[in-house]
Amino acid sequence: MSIEITDRHPIDRAEEILTDEALAFVEALHTRFATRRDELLDARVEKREQAAATRSLDFLPETADIRSGDWQVAPAPLALQDRRVEMTGPATPAKMAINALNSGAKVWLADLEDASCPTWPNVIDALLNLRDAANGTLAFEQADGKSYALRTDAPLAVVVMRPRGWHFPEVHVRVDGRDGVGGLVDFGLHFFHLAQTLIDNGQGPYYYLPKMESHLEARLWNDVFTFAEAELGIPHGTVRATVLIETIPAAFEMEEILYELREHASGLNAGRWDYLFSVIKYFRDAGDDFVLVDRGDITMTAPFMRAYTELLVKTCHKRGAFAMGGMAAFIPSRKDAEVNKVAFAKVKADKTREAGDGFDGSWVAHPDLVPVCQEVFDEVLGSAPNQIDRQRPDVEVTPADLLAITSAEGSNTESGLRSNLEVAVAYTASWIAGSGAVGIHNLMEDAATAEISRSQVWQQIKNGVELADSGETVTRELVSRILDEETEGLRSQVDAQLFEKYYLPAKQLIADLVLTDDFTDFLTLPAYELVVK
Repeated sequence: MSIEITDRHPIDRAEEILTDEALAFVEALHTRFATRRDELLDARVEKREQAAATRSLDFLPETADIRSGDWQVAPAPLALQDRRVEMTGPATPAKMAINALNSGAKVWLADLEDASCPTWPNVIDALLNLRDAANGTLAFEQADGKSYALRTDAPLAVVVMRPRGWHFPEVHVRVDGRDGVGGLVDFGLHFFHLAQTLIDNGQGPYYYLPKMESHLEARLWNDVFTFAEAELGIPHGTVRATVLIETIPAAFEMEEILYELREHASGLNAGRWDYLFSVIKYFRDAGDDFVLVDRGDITMTAPFMRAYTELLVKTCHKRGAFAMGGMAAFIPSRKDAEVNKVAFAKVKADKTREAGDGFDGSWVAHPDLVPVCQEVFDEVLGSAPNQIDRQRPDVEVTPADLLAITSAEGSNTESGLRSNLEVAVAYTASWIAGSGAVGIHNLMEDAATAEISRSQVWQQIKNGVELADSGETVTRELVSRILDEETEGLRSQVDAQLFEKYYLPAKQLIADLVLTDDFTDFLTLPAYELVVK
């Protein structure tokens, strides 16, 4: 095996991350695990085709003994026992990292995945920021002289880093002539440089694991952790991983995923937009019963979403793991107090539902939402750090409950179609410009938003959906016209050069994705080709 960095453009301080020893560690991870990763991605295709053909999924009969067995995940380390508010956001630029660490949240999900565009400078800068934060030296000064530094008057958020999913390559790292595995690159460089420092700080190497579709993929991560700990002399079980249950097949394997990671597991998280995106992707050939109403109509109280979240809480607490709630993505307005009043009330109601259902904490995307979320969980938890001991024997969820997609109230409208196309283009333009966390209509959006938006448009064309407000049938011609109109509507909002450079390519990419018979599994993969070409 051999490892090579293919991007030789100068990146400030990159040599601190790309040391010979760190790259040798990343190479060792690929030597042992890259082939298994490839095999698991191939297995995804076969399993999806079977599910689409049968129009169903079920709990696995071959793992029934795991679901009925008497086992628990490892006890949470002290630093992760209280997770009532988690701030989410990219680890680059440094200003956003500092604001997240200073936010007052218990945990910061430092994102190298959906909220990050993985240009090579962004990957390196994120790792440098996380390393500087662990060393207590992270600081930033803007061109106008305004400076940012880590607070010393209160605890910083505990960092939980999210590497890229198994599907994502890293073209700037070549191992034996092949593109690197994004997740192994992110994890390997982070773990090599930070694991011991984080332990010395009273914390540890903690991770959020995205996009998994089976317990076998969780087993692979567990083996990666076990090998990494042994290779660097880190005590076994030091790593803690929280898994995002954001794909429909993973919802049927929650207990098995925790079981595979039980010596390293910390909990599960409910990821709304990616979960809905996965429903479309998985059952795209299965007909009208899997057509979603407008994404704006689908709340977490829809019966099939309630089944998903209640099963997650029950599963986690049965096994001694944390159940983490979903995102409050609202960005407070500095100009419109009425917008804030309405939005804060919605956020509070959403977090109140989660805390009442048994979740141990939840996500917010802006520091101003930290006290809103904390107040709600404080009322439920009191002086307790979590409510893991709260069991949910009342919850019984069947496969039919999880797949009852038509139980969601709402409709498909031209307004919803226009919103999907506008958001898909606006987000994708920002992504290929290098930013993965984007404010759109007072919401902090990441790649999951664009994924659900473009996949819903594809699904509506595929199924010839009739729009409730206009009466028109969704066709390629209708979508093409509206895509033109919505993109032109964005022209006046941005600089002309930026529009030509980023928005027009984004429009073309979205057109390529929604106007074709073939469904592309991840928008970010062809977008990545635009970024790195």
